Amino acid sequence: MVELYYDKLCDYATNLARDNFKSEDIVQNVIVRMWQQREHLNPNVSIKNYLYRSVYNEFIDQYRKDMAISALEKKYIESIDLLSETEDESENKRLISLIEQEIDLLPNRCKETFLLSKKEGLTYNEIAEYQNVSVNTVEKQMVKALSILRVKIKEKMLSFLFFLFYKNKKI
Repeated sequence: MVELYYDKLCDYATNLARDNFKSEDIVQNVIVRMWQQREHLNPNVSIKNYLYRSVYNEFIDQYRKDMAISALEKKYIESIDLLSETEDESENKRLISLIEQEIDLLPNRCKETFLLSKKEGLTYNEIAEYQNVSVNTVEKQMVKALSILRVKIKEKMLSFLFFLFYKNKKI
């Protein structure tokens, strides 16, 4: 299967992604996933169509992740600007302490979901699988957490919050 479709799938993925390295990653992900799920595949479905559709879906998934990272990078830049405005080291420590206190006050499930997303960097799908809930439930928990924190910390501090967890460690 790899010998028959790999090069053609890479060409297709390159047309989508406009990046040879990314296209190879996409195709390799699809082939590995297909191999892992081989027992569950419908024998009546065309392998060729299945592979091309899977490559397209993998491209879309990676594109969405890249867009999310771009949005996070924007928040990171905003937070750096915010940090440069607050020159006083003790003020930075006070703000970090305030944020951590408010996170600790979140409801347990909400807090766990928030920290898995922002501190551990897990996707909503990964969190849903870890918590054994639906992705929709994870989304609702994140909306709830951000709403609570937005009210408590105010809009200006939200970009600082993203900076705090972007580095995946405490300052």
